[in-house]
Amino acid sequence: MTDVAGTTDVAGTTDVAGTTDGAGKLPAPEGRPSIGDLIRATEIDLRLFGMVLALVVIWVGLGWANPVILQPVNFLTFSVQAASTAVLATGMVLVIVSRNIDLSVGSVVGLIGMGYAVFMADIVPTTIGLSNPVGWIIALALGVLFGALIGAFQGFLIAYAEIPSFVVTLGGLLGFRGLIWQFSGGTTVAPNLPTFNLLGGGPEGSLGGIWAWLLGALLSAAAVLLLINARRTRRKYGFPLRPMWAEAAIAAVSVGTILAGVFVSNSYHWPPGLATQYAVAHGITEPPGGLQIEAGIPIPLLIVIAVTIAMTFLTTRRRFGRNVFAYGGNPVAAELAGINTRWVVMRTFILMGILCAISAAIASARLNGGTLDLGQGYELYVIAAAVIGGTSFAGGIGTIPGAILGALVMQSLQYGLGFLGFNSPQVNMVAAVVLVAVVGIDQWNRRRSR
Repeated sequence: MTDVAGTTDVAGTTDVAGTTDGAGKLPAPEGRPSIGDLIRATEIDLRLFGMVLALVVIWVGLGWANPVILQPVNFLTFSVQAASTAVLATGMVLVIVSRNIDLSVGSVVGLIGMGYAVFMADIVPTTIGLSNPVGWIIALALGVLFGALIGAFQGFLIAYAEIPSFVVTLGGLLGFRGLIWQFSGGTTVAPNLPTFNLLGGGPEGSLGGIWAWLLGALLSAAAVLLLINARRTRRKYGFPLRPMWAEAAIAAVSVGTILAGVFVSNSYHWPPGLATQYAVAHGITEPPGGLQIEAGIPIPLLIVIAVTIAMTFLTTRRRFGRNVFAYGGNPVAAELAGINTRWVVMRTFILMGILCAISAAIASARLNGGTLDLGQGYELYVIAAAVIGGTSFAGGIGTIPGAILGALVMQSLQYGLGFLGFNSPQVNMVAAVVLVAVVGIDQWNRRRSR
């Protein structure tokens, strides 16, 4: 090694600025952070970040193939269709984290959805009356109760009778699907109450332009306050702090994403005919160009947001969520620590049943009734969404945001390829390749990091 500019030692390197190493490349100046350093400084989950990039790539590719798919109406249709599986995916995370599986979710959704339709089409008119404003609330409450009972029944067999969850829920998949046919007489049952159908989205089942902006402002403020509170907590307990630029970048991306979503939802307006009916019903004089009513955020998307927040809080801030992850990580250690592991597993399936009822409400409201194939195949997409989102079949690992992103990825493929003219078998083949590839890459990364 010498101090002469431009000279090299045997290894081909010098300590003098402007010289090169053996590969002929200038070394990075000391103190300059690399891109990896910048990403690590934000403490972003790289897996979730990669899934967001994958989602962007999917939609850019779909838009390149057919720009029409990027119109606001298609984004809203996609979000409504993804809502049912996204709600279920949040519950499937806990089921898989607890080292179990639930193959019956699609059939449970179909059975409860048919129950909603039968109650509103056959029972409500002869009991409380179609004009009763609480009819849809009673239907929803009964559905949630029924879902909890189904979950409790299956959870009891799994946790206390010690029958493998695969066997119990496979029986549920077959048995509950058969009950749908028995319950309905083998026919579609319709219609639902108009107020209940608002849960399925559509122009009238949306928040409206002004309320959408108000909600966007509220969510943006909440995101910023959460970041501020997290920083204060870190400082209070002496944990390392993120750089201020990283905090500002995360806040800007969060607020920008929320407001962009509101902008897209408000870019879709009610169809002219429906807007005219609204104007006539409310005594509004239509302007020459017609009445422009912003749809806003669909109610199914609001339900997904609420469920995501509630499930994230449950898994990260409540004892039940911590117990599920403790059990999934090491069942023996969890039991020795005093956790009632059987009750934890049973509660997990009760929660899954409740989420099935919520998902069934969205799906049946969108269809205005109960159909024989409602929910069919949901279990495959829901499990795939959870696994793509990072949930490990080995137990103890999984996140709610990851499951939501996984559901968006799966639904993007299903909706986008269908929009481009691919038939159902072709869509399923693509989804299968994506699922196996993602899980394979994840397993490879886990082995490499050990």
